[in-house]
Formats: sequence, C-alpha cells, structure tokens
Amino acid sequence: MSAFLSEYIKFIALYFKSKDVVVFNGLVGLGTMVGQTAYNILAFQCPCLPKKNYLYGLTAIGVPALALFVIGVMLNQNTWDIVSECRSRRCRKISLMAAFALLGSIVGRAVVAPVTWTVISLLKGEAYVCAFSEFMNPSSLDGFFSTAPGPDIMARFPCKDVPAPFINHTAEVERQLKYESQLLGWLLVGIISLAVFVVLCLKNCFSPLGYQQEAYWSQYCSSEQALFQRTAEVHAKYHAAENVKSFFGFVALESQEKQLLADCKGIKSVIPRLEWNRVTGVYMYRETDETPIYSRLNKWAMYTNEHEC
Repeated sequence: MSAFLSEYIKFIALYFKSKDVVVFNGLVGLGTMVGQTAYNILAFQCPCLPKKNYLYGLTAIGVPALALFVIGVMLNQNTWDIVSECRSRRCRKISLMAAFALLGSIVGRAVVAPVTWTVISLLKGEAYVCAFSEFMNPSSLDGFFSTAPGPDIMARFPCKDVPAPFINHTAEVERQLKYESQLLGWLLVGIISLAVFVVLCLKNCFSPLGYQQEAYWSQYCSSEQALFQRTAEVHAKYHAAENVKSFFGFVALESQEKQLLADCKGIKSVIPRLEWNRVTGVYMYRETDETPIYSRLNKWAMYTNEHEC
C-alpha cells in the first residue's frame, strides 16, 4: 500500500510539473502564500528599535524571496543543461535564441515563489510598517500630533508601545503605512502582469512555431521526458541487477521486476559520453566536425514547415 501511494504521489508531482505549468505555478504560489502567512503569525517580531526596524523589515521581505528564487533556479533542469553545455563546450557555440529561451524558462519559473512572497508581504503590510515607521513624517497626519515625536518613538509604533500622549494615534500611523505598502504591492502586481503579457506576445511573435506546432512540441517534450525517466530507471535497475548477480551469484527480484528486466532485449551496456552530451547539452552537434546544427526546437519548426500540406 505504501509503495502504491509513493508511486501515485510521484505520478501526480510529475504530471503537475511536466503537463500543466500553469497549475504547477499556481500550486507554488499557493504554497508560498501559506508559508508567508505562517511566518507572519509564528515568527515575525518587529524589534521596534531605531535603525533595526528598517533592516529587519526589509530582510523579512527580501531575503526569503531571494532564497526562494535561488531554490527555484537550482531545481530547474534547464539550469544544469546550461551548466553542462558551458562545462563541455565553454558556451562558445550556444545559439542566442536557445540561450534566451532557456534563461527565460529558468527565470520565469523561478520568480513565481519570490514574487508571491513579496506581493503578499506588501499587501499584508506588517514588514513594511516595521521597516518604515521610524521614517514616517508625523506632520503628514494633520492635527494628530501637537508635539512631533522623534524616530525613537516612531520606531515603537509597530509594537504599540508608545508614550501615553501618542497611544491614540497608533491606528492612524499603521493605517497610513499599510496604505503605502498595499499601494506598492498592487503596483508590483500590475507591473508584473504587464511584463508577463509583453513577454508572451514577444515569444509568440518571434517563435519559429505556430500555435498548433507549439502545443504539439510541448506534448512531445513532456512525453519524451517521462519516457526518458522511466527508461533510465529500468536501464539503471538492469545493470544494478547484473552487477549484484555477478557478485553474489543471484539477485533477489520481485516478479514484476523479473518480467520487466526479461523484456529488456538489446539493451546497451555502455552509453558513450558523446550520446550523453546530446541529451544533457543545449545544442546538438554532429559527430564528425562538431559543427552545430539546429536545436531541437528549430529543427522541429523546419521539419513541420517542410511537411505542411
């Protein structure tokens, strides 16, 4: 039962990752929103001290967003495709279009979580109130202060620990700062939405593929990746079984594994490094003169254009 649940969870994760990028990004954003809310409830504690509020508030907004961005880049397979390409060929023959497409894919998926964290932080406004309370000009609040408080007192407003003459103005100070924070948050949402729309328009304008071709290509890439992973798992298991059998004289396999490995006819014992480079690099190369040919994307566009009815 546990093995079935494990395989089912792996299948669901693979489906969301490779079949529907929008759903996967939505789940990432939802998870980030839950994490940010939990952080505000359980861990966020403004120091309410001059010069420390600013650092603490901006750190609460920026550092988790940066960490989420780095994690997103690390978990993207395209990142390691570029690293492998630069390591093997020092990026001398990478197509500008292929590099731009890969970098766009990496950055586009990696910014979902940090942008969500930043936007939710600004819309809630707690970190912004903590960071900028000491810099707020009391004169902007008409008639609220007969005696203008200094930064030391203004820094204490997020904790509502202020002298008695100013205690009644705590809500107004917080309201003003949250207004600024939420305004920045919605402006950020609008700017990012416009930027995404422009990027998608440019992508469709300059893409060598038509709409139906690109849909087919997405399906092909998903199918190829799934088949490659399953085949690589069986290939690795086959050679692991052969090595264990050569050491012990036998290997303990389940009935399904025996049947699966028995069907592996004509399996390659060793895969040359050049063939690995073809599937791990950004570009495909000829074996003879190392002259770069079309990338898979451009090659498919060329093929479909030549065979249109």
